[in-house]
Amino acid sequence: MEMGTLASVLYHTTPKTEPYDDKNVAPMVSCYNQCIRPILDALENLRRLNITQEGIQLPTIVVVGDQSSGKSSVLESLAGISLPRGQGICTRVPLVMRLQNHSLPKPELELEYNDKHVPTDEAHVSEAICAATDELAGSGKGISNTPLTLIVKKNGVPDLTMIDLPGITRVPVQGQPFDIYDQVVNTIMEYIKHEESIIHNVLSAAVDFSTCESIRMSQSVDKTGARTLAVVTKVDVFPEGLCEKVNADDVNIGLGYVCVRNRIGDESYEEAREEEAKLFKTHKLLSNIDKSIVGIPVLAEKLVQLQAASISKILPEIVKKINDKLDSQLSKLEKFPRKLTSSVEVMSAFMDVIGLTRESLCKILLKGEFDKYPDDKQMHCTARLVEMLDQYSNDLRQGSESSAEEKFLMEEIKVLEETKRIGLPNFMPRTVFITRLHSKVESISSLPIKFIDKVWDYLEDVGVTILKHHSEHYHQLQTSLRLAWQKLIAKMRENSMKYMQEVVEMEKLTDYTCNPEYTIEYNKLIASQNYLVERVQARSSPIVINGFGNVQVSHLTLYTTLLPQAFDLKVRLTAYWKIVLQRLIDNTALHLQFSIFNLLNKDLGYEVLKDMVSPNGGGIERLFEESPSVAVKRDNLNRSIKILKDSKEVVASIIDKISTYGNPN
Repeated sequence: MEMGTLASVLYHTTPKTEPYDDKNVAPMVSCYNQCIRPILDALENLRRLNITQEGIQLPTIVVVGDQSSGKSSVLESLAGISLPRGQGICTRVPLVMRLQNHSLPKPELELEYNDKHVPTDEAHVSEAICAATDELAGSGKGISNTPLTLIVKKNGVPDLTMIDLPGITRVPVQGQPFDIYDQVVNTIMEYIKHEESIIHNVLSAAVDFSTCESIRMSQSVDKTGARTLAVVTKVDVFPEGLCEKVNADDVNIGLGYVCVRNRIGDESYEEAREEEAKLFKTHKLLSNIDKSIVGIPVLAEKLVQLQAASISKILPEIVKKINDKLDSQLSKLEKFPRKLTSSVEVMSAFMDVIGLTRESLCKILLKGEFDKYPDDKQMHCTARLVEMLDQYSNDLRQGSESSAEEKFLMEEIKVLEETKRIGLPNFMPRTVFITRLHSKVESISSLPIKFIDKVWDYLEDVGVTILKHHSEHYHQLQTSLRLAWQKLIAKMRENSMKYMQEVVEMEKLTDYTCNPEYTIEYNKLIASQNYLVERVQARSSPIVINGFGNVQVSHLTLYTTLLPQAFDLKVRLTAYWKIVLQRLIDNTALHLQFSIFNLLNKDLGYEVLKDMVSPNGGGIERLFEESPSVAVKRDNLNRSIKILKDSKEVVASIIDKISTYGNPN
């Protein structure tokens, strides 16, 4: 049978009872429900399996009300048994009442709590509930969230499962916690907040419904009243205005009202029902209330129908949630590492971790793929490395433009004067150029080292993140891998710094390039030489020189002899410096790319393994010992999976029985 037909089957099998025409044991339900019973049995099995711990809520009728509103009396009338009574909070734990209609010669009652099954009978059930409550909530007057289940198998009771919660009280009595109100409210809200719950709100006819605490609480989670049923008690004591109150519905009770008269004194349940029928039939005020909303039999029928409708609505969703959660938990369990029992398995697992780490690092460091980290820009490594290189390039160029530089051409003139030697005039000694070049390279020599240090810091953090992810289930391995990775990065950092120091030193010692850009730039700049000489001789200042901008030249009139050589030196150094900077940047970029490539393809696995199997490493097997936290997670997953699998079987049996009942042929 398709799930869509479930509601129809439940509707047609729900017992319909006529008020007051049955003299059987109260409450009056005329037939054994062949469809609802197996479903309720199955739902109770799901409840015992604690399926709610898996985030799957079950359809539940939750009984709430202010203290002394008559909750227990209503439940007594439905079940035909006596519940604990007294001053203060009688219900101190959630009491799950499981009523089962059985044609037994003698009722059977049983309490379930803390994995115990305690049989009892009608004469002693109240004492048994009190004893179980003391065990769960203590012998004082405090409350507990641990549920107590009462199973009642009796002829004539409706097939219902209800949860009776502690009554709402604002002022603690002697022996109660000072925050008893908050505890009760928290317990009630935990049960009524779920959309699957039907809120059975018990109200005394004596109170103003709009100011009733239980109504306020139910309205906070069920604003439209679509899942709230109001049961009005003590109608025989406070009949005035009741008809108007239930017809006006000022508090938006979506499922309507049922007015009842509870048993008084030593009345039997049969006598109580007869008196109830007589009251609503003959009382001058209560007889005006529509007969479709009065009496315990009507309440029993309404609850059964609401329960059936709730089940028909939620059961397909329960099936889906169980399947989805089971698939999710199985998937999580598959991702857990297997328990390793041999050195071969340990080494295989280690190589898997290293392989996955290398693959992830290759993707983000070499290939520019970051699909695993779409929102974490720190892991978009190729883009970040390019940004760092661009910043490095800017720093080099800005660092070579000293703001403290002397007046135009004075550095060059000083060097020319200090390197004078015996020889032909107008010949520039090579020493002059090398001296100026050495000085400029020295001014930026710290920048490549700082940049290399920054890059390897970044790569160290990225690698630790990747290693942590791929070894997350092995804490000792994770720690060891992190230390080994940091040691490997330190080695790579040292090599890179040594390389960059050599590159910087080479730039200090040589003035060679075959790059044609040097000649092009030199020729473009030297063309201004004659113009400079003429302007200086004419004592014009400032002037604009191509490549150097607006410069002051009045101070150069004292050095007209050295002026051509000084400008030539300036031009040569300017043209060559562009080559030097570009060479530094390119060499740095290529070196880093080459180092990262070697790190991932040659050094990673070998260096890490060598470090971990060293005499001080303690053996690789110990690194794959499962941590207690992982063991707990694995156990919790296995427990969850067992509950879900058992629940799936329970639900499947419901569907089979419904299908069989719905299709007798």
